[in-house]
Amino acid sequence: MPLPTASLHDWLVHIERVHPRAIEMGLDRVAKVRDALGLAPVFPVVTVGGTNGKGSACAMLEAILHEAGYKVGSYTSPHLLRYNERVKIARNEASDEALVAALAAVDAARGDTPLTYFEFSTLAAVWLFARERVEVAILEVGLGGRLDAVNAFDPDCALLMSVDLDHMDYLGDTREAIGFEKAGIFRAGRPAICADPEPPLTVLEYAAAIGAELLLSGRDFGYEAQPRQWRYRGPRFERHGLPHPALRGAFQIGNAAAALAALDTLRDKLPVSAGDIRTGLLTAENPARFQVLPGRPAVILDVAHNPAAALALAQNIKGMQSAGRTYAVFSMLRDKDVAGVIGAVEACIDEWLIAPSEGPRGADIDMLKAELARAGVFERVSAYDDVAAAYSQACERAGQNDRIVVFGSFYTVAAVMAARTGLTQGRAR
Repeated sequence: MPLPTASLHDWLVHIERVHPRAIEMGLDRVAKVRDALGLAPVFPVVTVGGTNGKGSACAMLEAILHEAGYKVGSYTSPHLLRYNERVKIARNEASDEALVAALAAVDAARGDTPLTYFEFSTLAAVWLFARERVEVAILEVGLGGRLDAVNAFDPDCALLMSVDLDHMDYLGDTREAIGFEKAGIFRAGRPAICADPEPPLTVLEYAAAIGAELLLSGRDFGYEAQPRQWRYRGPRFERHGLPHPALRGAFQIGNAAAALAALDTLRDKLPVSAGDIRTGLLTAENPARFQVLPGRPAVILDVAHNPAAALALAQNIKGMQSAGRTYAVFSMLRDKDVAGVIGAVEACIDEWLIAPSEGPRGADIDMLKAELARAGVFERVSAYDDVAAAYSQACERAGQNDRIVVFGSFYTVAAVMAARTGLTQGRAR
């Protein structure tokens, strides 16, 4: 065990080694250490789950509540370049010193209980929020919901953003099975926001069985999009003339409506003004979700790693005005639906520049080539030793009117971000 004075890097190496498996579903271990730490948040908790859209909803909730004057704790994952990105207080990344103190506290409390990397991280974040006396915490689910470490803490409001096929080895191979797992974040007698326009029946049944206050998109809340603004309607208030979110993509208005529905239900505990909402929507940040970097050629960063996210990426690419070619810098993890992702975007891509992904879960070049060949685009593929080299070549090939789309995983985007800034790539889970 590192000393409490050890570096954050040393502590992160340590927590990776504590549990023999990277993912081990279940709440017993987390609950035991939670109780040993005496973690019983007195501040409101908003839990955000779903296949896609979690990060965007967290970012908008964080920005709006911060604008309203609340001290907000935000816990998200994975990170891109720095572990500190996962834990924010008052919209500032937690310092190395604060994170070391939190990890050391968890390690001291766990005794001989093995915790996974994510379980360690979750407990440390909530411990730090309690120490810093935040006024509200936003917790993003890591995987699934029912057995995810975040679910060891009871939310005052739970958001389920979407249900689609991903992490099927752990959650099941149908939307019904996955929906049941994700609905596990709902609580009896408390608001449960479902932003998926066509939720699986299991979500509705679970909410009814436990007596959650289920609010459905299109029934209990919704939005009307207009070219320059949009309108929200909910169970307790309406807002007109809202600006389009700073987060890019047509689907972001739906994510914003779900965030406002959550605030709608928490109005008595966490009132916000129309001005807070407008400013928060305009200042929310969520890197690498259809993030268009300044300059030419256009460079688009998107962590899309499942077919639903890739389809949204394709729709956003089609919505951009461009007379040039589109170059894809692409790499994925082998346990993802590589064929499904390629199929969702292949019509938008002129040339593919591929590279293997690092780590034991990474797809190698042969796997990527085989899937692209099956998609009928192999003649437009070139392979490189790593993502940074593929991106460098894309920059050389692309003209001023072209665009470069970097996507496929957090690892892929992080490698390009590191290459652009000269930083050493941090661990991205």
